[in-house]
Amino acid sequence: MNINYMEIKFKALSVNESFARTCVASFCLQVNPTIEELNDVKTAVSEAVTNCVVHAYPYEKGEVIVNCALVDNCLTITIKDEGIGIENFEQARMPFFTSKPEGERSGVGFAVMESFMDRLELSKNGDKGLVVTMKKFFKGAERLKIIGG
Repeated sequence: MNINYMEIKFKALSVNESFARTCVASFCLQVNPTIEELNDVKTAVSEAVTNCVVHAYPYEKGEVIVNCALVDNCLTITIKDEGIGIENFEQARMPFFTSKPEGERSGVGFAVMESFMDRLELSKNGDKGLVVTMKKFFKGAERLKIIGG
């Protein structure tokens, strides 16, 4: 069994969304994913981090933590914030649901994340914030040799 993991933490600012997406995509390269698989992961990470930036911290900008683990051909991404959280997970998973209807938003993006990943789970981060856990199984991925691993 091959296992590798990483964690990044950054301020919930829109400029950091591309940073998170690029870090996770780079981490995935070790399983030699297809371009489509890589784009799926990048899109899902972008949606999750954008949610933290736009919805989790309406009053002051907190932190976002992204954890990734690769076990053989399965990538698990966990994105956490300590923001205001979500009251109703089922409602939030509906396409186009938004907590900011006055803005030019197309929803919180959980339906989008779910369409690009193999699994999506939402949970509370203690008494503050949200945890989004996503899984992607890379089809036919061949593990590249990890130096020292």
